Amino acid sequence: MNHRVFITGASGFVGRHLIQFLIRRGDSVAGTCFPEDPASCQLGDNVLLERVDIRSKDQLAPLIQDFSPHWVVHLAAISNVRVSWEKRQETVEINLLGTLNLLEVLREMIPPPRLLFVSSSDVYGILEPTDHPLREEEPIQVVNPYAFSKASAEMLVRFYSQIEGVEGIIIRAFPHTGPGQSPLFVCSDWAYQIASLERKSGGLLNIGNLEIKRDFTDVRDVVRAYVALLEKGQAGEIYNVCSGQPVSLQWILDTLISYSSSPIRIKVDPQRLRKADIPLLYGDNTKLRTTTGWQPEYPLGQTLKDLLDYWRFQLKGGSKKGFPI
Repeated sequence: MNHRVFITGASGFVGRHLIQFLIRRGDSVAGTCFPEDPASCQLGDNVLLERVDIRSKDQLAPLIQDFSPHWVVHLAAISNVRVSWEKRQETVEINLLGTLNLLEVLREMIPPPRLLFVSSSDVYGILEPTDHPLREEEPIQVVNPYAFSKASAEMLVRFYSQIEGVEGIIIRAFPHTGPGQSPLFVCSDWAYQIASLERKSGGLLNIGNLEIKRDFTDVRDVVRAYVALLEKGQAGEIYNVCSGQPVSLQWILDTLISYSSSPIRIKVDPQRLRKADIPLLYGDNTKLRTTTGWQPEYPLGQTLKDLLDYWRFQLKGGSKKGFPI
């Protein structure tokens, strides 16, 4: 069965990959972007895209109601921890109140579409090193405004699932990367720096702490997991989306540099060092795999090569539309 799928934040990193995956399946896609103009997003003529601020229910409601989706994927958010500290009120307004607006729109539809709410592993708020993969039943601990907004929105989604009849599935996404990611995030930052240095025949790459280990998944595997959970996930339940395998940032850096065509030297930038970093943080994806049969398909080395090639393409004057993601 082909589905009509509505995506908030459709023009973002994950949204672009999700759209391509859905279109290849034969699904119909509509969604929102903000604050950019839809014409500048270059998502293709077969995607209905409107500029909508999800803080306004009046803007959001008619678009969703007219499209009458089977599924809704809620990606629109301030998703960077540093930005959430700098824009605390805006983070809560967009990530929490925007989610409330969306849930209210869905509650009023008969029948309400199935909702996939994308939360974050940040809600676990681990402050001490952990020697085991994080499971969905771990306690929540809020340690930054972004985590607060996502944990609070999770409570809203569960309430609307249990009381209001909205079939909401909650995703706790662990770090993911791949072509198209903003350089605000570590893998893309390093790939962008390397691609830039290659144009100068080499130079210094600014880095932070290389000793920590994190759980990275290719964004193309992530969107496959999202669709699998829309098909098979249970309403009101929480699912980790992660590889289940920790990898050191040192390995990621070494791998990216090994792909470089120019000599790269590294320099520790004190501004990139945090006051405290958890040495090891990774997730347990057993619930996702048991429910859907999902398995990651992209080795991380391939993901990093594709990410570096993406930035090479961009710096040569390419565009998001022109790069095959």
